[in-house]
Amino acid sequence: MDLTFFTVEEENLICVFNTDTRLTLITDINTAIPRFEEPELCALAQTTLRKLESLTDTEFAQLNFCPAYGFCEEAEG
Repeated sequence: MDLTFFTVEEENLICVFNTDTRLTLITDINTAIPRFEEPELCALAQTTLRKLESLTDTEFAQLNFCPAYGFCEEAEG
C-alpha cells in the first residue's frame, strides 16, 4: 500500500488531523464533517473515510502522510 491510494486533496485533508492511528483519524474526520460548510469538502471527507475504512491498521501504519503544501521532516535524510 502506498500513498497513491489517496489523491493529493485527500492526503492534504488527512494531514489536518491526528494520524497516530487509523481509528483516531476516522473519528476525527467524522466529528469534523458536520462543521464543513462546503459540499465539496464534505464529499472529499466521505471519500477519504471510505478509503481509510478499507485499510487495515497494519497498512495504515506503513503510510507516511505529507501535505503537498509543505515538507515532511521524516522525508529528510
